Amino acid sequence: MLELEQKLERRRAQNLYRRRQVLESPQGPLVTVGGRRLLAFCSNDYLGLAADPRVVRAFQAGAERYGVGAGASHLVSGHSVAHQRLEEELAAFMGAPRALLFSTGYMANLAVAGALVGRRGSVYEDKLNHASLLDAARLSGAAVKRYRHGDLAQLRARLEQDSGDKLILSDGVFSMDGDLAPLPRLAALAREHGARLLVDEAHGLGVLGERGRGSLEALGVAPGPPVVVMGTLGKALGVFGAFVAGEEALVETLIQEGRTYIYTTALPPAVAEAARASLRLVRDEPWRREKLLQLVERFRAGAGQLGLALGESATPIQPVILGEAGRALAASRHLYERGLLVTAIRPPTVPAGTARLRITFSASHEPEHVDRLLAALDGLPGK
Repeated sequence: MLELEQKLERRRAQNLYRRRQVLESPQGPLVTVGGRRLLAFCSNDYLGLAADPRVVRAFQAGAERYGVGAGASHLVSGHSVAHQRLEEELAAFMGAPRALLFSTGYMANLAVAGALVGRRGSVYEDKLNHASLLDAARLSGAAVKRYRHGDLAQLRARLEQDSGDKLILSDGVFSMDGDLAPLPRLAALAREHGARLLVDEAHGLGVLGERGRGSLEALGVAPGPPVVVMGTLGKALGVFGAFVAGEEALVETLIQEGRTYIYTTALPPAVAEAARASLRLVRDEPWRREKLLQLVERFRAGAGQLGLALGESATPIQPVILGEAGRALAASRHLYERGLLVTAIRPPTVPAGTARLRITFSASHEPEHVDRLLAALDGLPGK
C-alpha cells in the first residue's frame, strides 16, 4: 500500500496527477461543474448530437420497446433487430459490404488485431497512435514494430524485412494533434507488401469527407481490402459503441475469432436505436460539418494573430502546445477561472515536453464562443 501511495505522490510532484471533472449537465457548449456554468472546449461531441432531442427520443423509444439491457452477448441471445438494422445502415453509410458492432472502439481494435495477425506475424504502429491501437498490437502476440510519426520510409524498410502476416495500424485523425495520417500512401504500402491496414476513424467519422465518412473519404481512399475501418459512435455521433466495416469475410472472421466481440454483452438495443437516429442526422444535416470547420478556421486565424503555438491540424482537435506539464495545468486553471473548461493533456498521453491544452470544437458552438476563448487565451501567463 505504501508503494502505491509513493507512486501517487510522485505523480502529484511531477504535475501528472489526473482528476475527474464531475458534470451536472448534458454535453453541450455550456456545462455545469460544481454548480458553476462553464463554456466547454474539451468534448469529442463534434457535431453536437449527444443531447440532440431527436437522438434522446430514439433512445427513450428504444428503451420502451427493448428494455435497458441486451441480456447476453451477440452470439447467445443479445443480438436484436435494432443491432442488425444499425449494422446494415452503418455498412451502407460507409460504402462497405458489412459492418459489425462492438461495445467500444478499444474492443474493436483489439478484435481486429487479434483476428488478423498471429504470433508469427508483425504489427506496424505509428508512434503517436491511440493507446487502444498500441495495446491491440501488444495483445495480438505478434512482433510489434513502431515507426516514427508519419515516417513512411521507415515503415517501408520494416515491411521489407518481414514475412508472414502483416498488419499496419494507424489513427486516421491523431487524437492529440489533430493531424491526418498519410492514408493513400499507407494503403499503397499495404498493397505492395501484402499487408492489411486498420484505420481508426474515431475522430474523423462524421466530421471529415463530403458525406462524413471520415479521413479515408477526405483523402480519397475507398474502404475494402487491404483497408479495414474502425469507427466509433461516441464522438461525432454522440452516443456509444463502435463498429468495424469491411468485406464479408472480414466480418465473419471477427464474429468467429474476435474475442472482444464473442465474450462480452451486446450494447443495449436502445443505444443502437439512438445511434441509428444520430447516423441519419450525420447523413441528412451536412451543415453541421460545414459549421464545425468554419469555427475551426475562425479559431486558427485568431490564434495565429495571438502568436499561439498550434499544431498542424485542420480538424476540430486544436492543440496549443505549452511544453511542461506544470505550464499546461496553469493554463487550464487560468481558463477555468475565466469560465472556460479546457483540459490540460500531459505525459504519458503525449510525449514529454509537449504538454498542451487540447481544444476541441463542436457544431453546437457559436462564433462568439470562439471569440471568448481567444480572448481568454490572449491572457495566458507567459504566452
